[in-house]
Amino acid sequence: MPHVRLNGADLYYEVTGEGDPLVLVHGSWTDHTGWGPVLPALAASHRVLVYDRRGHSRSSGGTGPGSRSQDEDDLAALLERLDLGPAHVVGNSFGASTALGLGARRPELFRSLVAHEPPLFATVANDPQLRPLMRVAQDRIDAVVERLSAGDDRGGAHLFVEEVALGPGMWQRLPDRVRETFVGNAGTFLDELNDPHWDEIDVTGLSALTVPVLLSYGTTSPPWYAKIVGGLAETIAHARIRPLEGAGHVPHTTHPELYAATVTGFLADPTAG
Repeated sequence: MPHVRLNGADLYYEVTGEGDPLVLVHGSWTDHTGWGPVLPALAASHRVLVYDRRGHSRSSGGTGPGSRSQDEDDLAALLERLDLGPAHVVGNSFGASTALGLGARRPELFRSLVAHEPPLFATVANDPQLRPLMRVAQDRIDAVVERLSAGDDRGGAHLFVEEVALGPGMWQRLPDRVRETFVGNAGTFLDELNDPHWDEIDVTGLSALTVPVLLSYGTTSPPWYAKIVGGLAETIAHARIRPLEGAGHVPHTTHPELYAATVTGFLADPTAG
């Protein structure tokens, strides 16, 4: 199994397909296997790299408390070590925040950037319409953190899926392997939240990003994601916004055909409507 030692962590990765390099950056709780439903379609036209971010599944976490900037550094180091940059980079959730954060710092590593629902809550913290809703969401996340801090990884993962990410009844609908992945990566989620800057972004750096950018959100997702995406599009003047009809926070899992077509269509022609 291929691993590479970068920035004090051993990162697991896989490369498949031929063509221009495309890197997929997963969100919290999950790992590279979450991209499985869209990987064949993406690898049909690109050389696709998937990997486990530090502290997730087959990748070690390094030493000391983690930060999103470390994940950004890992992504940069992977692109350079594997000679993939500049690459198309696609990120989901925390992985989207990671891709955008690196884009603001190292734009030369990117050919294009696709980000779905980055949880950059600091960018909408002062929105009066969202504030009551986000207070409820924060209470639910606090409840998850309380369980994780008490050592109840399974209870915290269950609560996150049901109350924060996917909705009531979804925990039992997940395959056993996915549930165990959530439980196994629970500690890293807690570590991510301990980074005081995890939901922030360098707006000035993003405004200078010149590569094609696609920002997407699901029409069934909580309303703050559309607001976050809209604010980012104002920062990145040339960015395109794509609502994914009927989808939520993990469209590559729930709506793989729609998501794969959205990504491949954008990469083929970033100027298309």
